[in-house]
Amino acid sequence: MPLITGCEFVVDASGCDPARLASRPALEALVERLVSELALRPIDAPHWHAFDGPGGITGLLMLSESHLALHTFPERGYAALNLYHCAAQPDWPWDARLREALGAREVRVRKLQRGEVCQPRHRVPDLRL
Repeated sequence: MPLITGCEFVVDASGCDPARLASRPALEALVERLVSELALRPIDAPHWHAFDGPGGITGLLMLSESHLALHTFPERGYAALNLYHCAAQPDWPWDARLREALGAREVRVRKLQRGEVCQPRHRVPDLRL
């Protein structure tokens, strides 16, 4: 029987408003909403880094459940989000929330079950003497 250790949401948002992708307050509000609506439990304040020039912002939030990461590329109108949760997690309205928060025109969400352990098809012999 497979062992599931959690789920991971891998989210791509494109056609986003470059100004919102470069706005730390806009991204902080998005993260706060995600944490609140999914009842996540941060273990520390988010860590943010704004890159120079036209570069975007990277945010990382450690959770008691695992982590949330966000990377923005204003010059491309693109944001990448990753939420790993060590227990079953309900779906979140990523499409609606990212359209509202970032002006995204297209949102792609992949939900992965993590930690599936494959069972051997045959018994491995014990070679101990």
